[in-house]
Amino acid sequence: MNRRYFLQVSAAALIACTTATQLLAAEADVKKMLDELASGKVQSVGPRGEAPQSADGIQLSEEELSKIKAMNATAAVVLHYRNDWAVAQIAGLTDQFGKMGIKIVSVTDANFKPEKQVADIETVLALKPSIIVSIPVDPVATASAYKKAADAGVKIVFMDNVPQGMEIGRDYVSTVSSDNYGNGVASALLMAQAIEEEGEVGIVYLAGDFFVTKQRYEAFKKTIGNFPSVKVVAEQGIDGTDLIGNAEKAASAILAAHPSVKAIWAVWEAPADGVMSAARTAGRKDLIITTIDLGLNACLSLAKGTFVKGIGAQRPYQQGVTEALLAGYGLLGKKAPDYVVLPPLAVTRDNLLESWKLTYHSEPPASLVNALN
Repeated sequence: MNRRYFLQVSAAALIACTTATQLLAAEADVKKMLDELASGKVQSVGPRGEAPQSADGIQLSEEELSKIKAMNATAAVVLHYRNDWAVAQIAGLTDQFGKMGIKIVSVTDANFKPEKQVADIETVLALKPSIIVSIPVDPVATASAYKKAADAGVKIVFMDNVPQGMEIGRDYVSTVSSDNYGNGVASALLMAQAIEEEGEVGIVYLAGDFFVTKQRYEAFKKTIGNFPSVKVVAEQGIDGTDLIGNAEKAASAILAAHPSVKAIWAVWEAPADGVMSAARTAGRKDLIITTIDLGLNACLSLAKGTFVKGIGAQRPYQQGVTEALLAGYGLLGKKAPDYVVLPPLAVTRDNLLESWKLTYHSEPPASLVNALN
């Protein structure tokens, strides 16, 4: 009896010890992968397979700045829609264009509608800007409008994506993006960490033809697929017409069909708001969410320790600065890289305030500081 009891206890202890060792090893692997991301290693390639170049190498000399200032150039910013990311981009563009003596004559918001963006480009062209900095809502539906701008001699710098048929060096100067693939990896690793690398998860992705969100989705799926005890049981695509509302419906459907789901990934912070709303309605206070982009609501949830457990963040302010500098390359006829990338940023509660400063180039709002305290 004593011998049997001893063997049972020993076996249980061995299993517990082995399990604990495996968990520690797994945690160490995730930490190692997150550390690799933090080193600034870029994983994205451009929309046409372009090799990435670091934004650190994009610079203008004092002599070049003087030449640009003498041009009295103007710029228009043609956005997909206005969110925290877009506001930070505008801030970076405004600050850097100001240093270059370039006046911003228009900022437009297409509300994620290609036909609205085409109309915005037509309106902007009437102002005869020297430069357009823009993120295309749809690379096919907007292509002819951008081509018209290029044919008019406007220097175009793209954010994240390039319209179909546009040729680098002839039709546009360059494309600038954050490492969206890397941020997809970060959000997957942070989810795996939060669910202790096991359980059922769901995905809410953007169904449209949008290059950077496809990168995030592919990176998340590939990375989370490396954890054998994590199973993706449901995926729901949404369009851009009502991001929060559509994401709420998608997440509600996932939670209803798969009540054992431990976590849901949202393609960026606005859909994450919808997922949080669905979780509240379903009474799922335990649901874990990871996402991309430092929207205030997602950050407040992370700070308070509620739904959001990790975020992959872009660097939109610095992206705006880089785009403005590249517009200067275009004015000067200086050769620019095809595709310029800023590194990913894995955000947890521990580095949230520092990450906010890096992302937005401003102090965190009092509501966020108070939520952490």
